[in-house]
Amino acid sequence: MGLYFHNKTNATLWVVYADYEPDCEDDDMTCTIKPQSVGVPEIWNPLPFFTTVHQDNEVGNIQTLDHFPTDVQAGTLPAVSWVAPNGDVSEHPPALVSTGQAYVTGLINAIMQSPLWNSTAIFLAWDDWGGFYDHLTPPAVDENGYGLRVPGLVISPYAKRGFIDHQTLSFDAYVKFIEDDFLGSQRIDPHSDGRPDIRPTVREAVPLLGDLTQDFDFNQAPQPPLVLAGGATSLARRPAGGP
Repeated sequence: MGLYFHNKTNATLWVVYADYEPDCEDDDMTCTIKPQSVGVPEIWNPLPFFTTVHQDNEVGNIQTLDHFPTDVQAGTLPAVSWVAPNGDVSEHPPALVSTGQAYVTGLINAIMQSPLWNSTAIFLAWDDWGGFYDHLTPPAVDENGYGLRVPGLVISPYAKRGFIDHQTLSFDAYVKFIEDDFLGSQRIDPHSDGRPDIRPTVREAVPLLGDLTQDFDFNQAPQPPLVLAGGATSLARRPAGGP
C-alpha cells in the first residue's frame, strides 16, 4: 500500500516520506529493525539508491514519515508527495490489515482536516492483489507487459462521486498525471534523456494506458472532507530497534 498526494500550492516539486524499514541482508523479507541508510538499497524505499537522485542533488527530498504531519500543518506539503509504509502498517502479511487501515486513515484525515484539502488529489494504491491468481490475462504493452490487477482509490474534493474507472491503468498513470500537470505532457524518453535507461518503451505514452483526469470533475462543487474514525493518532517515526 502506498499513497501519492498531488497538491499545487507549493513550489517544491516532490518529496518521498518513507518510514523506518528493515534493510535486510540476503533479501530476507523481515529482520531486526534499524534506521535506513542512503547507502543501502531497500525494496520499499529505493530512491536513495537511484543514480539520478544523487546526480540531481535530491537525496534530501527523501524524508522520514514524521515530517509529513509537520509539513501538512505548516501548509508546506510539496506539489507531489509519495508516502511509503513500513512493514507493520503495510497490510502485507504477517501485518494486520486493520493496522494498515488505521495508518492510511490517519494520513488522509490529516489532509482533510487541513487547508490543503481543497487543492489536493490523493491516490491510494496497493502493489499486491490479495490472492494467488487473476483470471484475466494482463495486457501486453511491451516486452515487460503489465502485472496482475491491484486496487486503487482516488480521493479529492473534485473526484467524481461513486465513479468506477474502467480504463486500463497502471502505476505509470500516476507518472503520466504528474507529467501532464507539471511538464506540459512532456515524457522522459529513454532515447533522449542523456542517461542510461533500460525501459523498452516510454510507459506513460503507451496508447493503452488510461488518463486519470477522467476520474475528476473540476466543474463540480468541491466535496467536503469525510473524516473517518479509527485513524492512527500518531504518525511519528518509530525508534530504531523498537516495536
